[in-house]
Amino acid sequence: MPKTLQTDTSGAVDQILDHYRSENPGVRANIYRLLTTGRLAGTGKLVILPVDQGFEHGPARSFAVNPAGYDPAYHAQLAVDAGCNAYAAPYGFISQVAHEYAGRIPLILKINNHDVLFDENDPAPAQTASVRDALRLGCAAIGFTIYPGSAHWKAMYENLRVLAEEARNNGLAVVVWSYPRGSGLSKDGETGIDVVAYAAQIAAQLGAHVIKVKLPSDHLEQDAAKKVYLAEKVAIGTLADRVKHVMQASFAGKRIVVFSGGGKKGEGAVFDEARAIRDGGGNGSIIGRNSFQRPKAEAVKFLHTIMDIYAGKID
Repeated sequence: MPKTLQTDTSGAVDQILDHYRSENPGVRANIYRLLTTGRLAGTGKLVILPVDQGFEHGPARSFAVNPAGYDPAYHAQLAVDAGCNAYAAPYGFISQVAHEYAGRIPLILKINNHDVLFDENDPAPAQTASVRDALRLGCAAIGFTIYPGSAHWKAMYENLRVLAEEARNNGLAVVVWSYPRGSGLSKDGETGIDVVAYAAQIAAQLGAHVIKVKLPSDHLEQDAAKKVYLAEKVAIGTLADRVKHVMQASFAGKRIVVFSGGGKKGEGAVFDEARAIRDGGGNGSIIGRNSFQRPKAEAVKFLHTIMDIYAGKID
């Protein structure tokens, strides 16, 4: 059985926890768990395995390429075998594995989700689980998606405020998927650097302890923001530059930010992205399809390489 929980800490973990001094001991303890579990324990870096794609994209699109993934236990064991910092999923998957994996690896209960059976320009995810569920299942954190740019932004932000308050009061960390999307944005704008940085800032202002965003492009969506970026010569030319800017928008790097892996792509492209995240000061990756859609042995090796990049073991 691989050992995933470490008891020692490091200066990197202490420095990060110092940014959360206003939180209660329960929240800080769960952030500590995230930072001291797995192969990256103590480094201040994280690789989290998220498997909400069956709900969000459909089972065949998510798991047919690797049919073992239809089984909820497959993903939890993959996260443990690879030495991930945490495993995140909706209620159904977490409830199927919590009896065995709670305590072995931090679990993040995704408490809102949406599907693609009804195509909508302005997504509005439904609440599909509760803080009480997360506590009962032994989770370290809740996960919640917001879509800045959607016409339903107000309801999402207000729902997150209520649920984040309840989570904090019960000692759970709050992980926010902040994905710009909706009629207020162009398709290119969803990953434009000004929009992604704005989305990270919104998540931080709403109380996220860990922020998940997509990797930004050099596109500038908002005319007013574009003028400032150009006038102030904000560096956005490389992916590492853009990661650094997203970290600036996340309270000058005082919030943990992990970046989505996106759709499945070649190993080289993912490894290059990990290097850019590392060089830009990001905290790591939350990487699903690029992991679990590979055969298990290949997925473990793939995740280990990403972790080694973050740990500085390979260039």
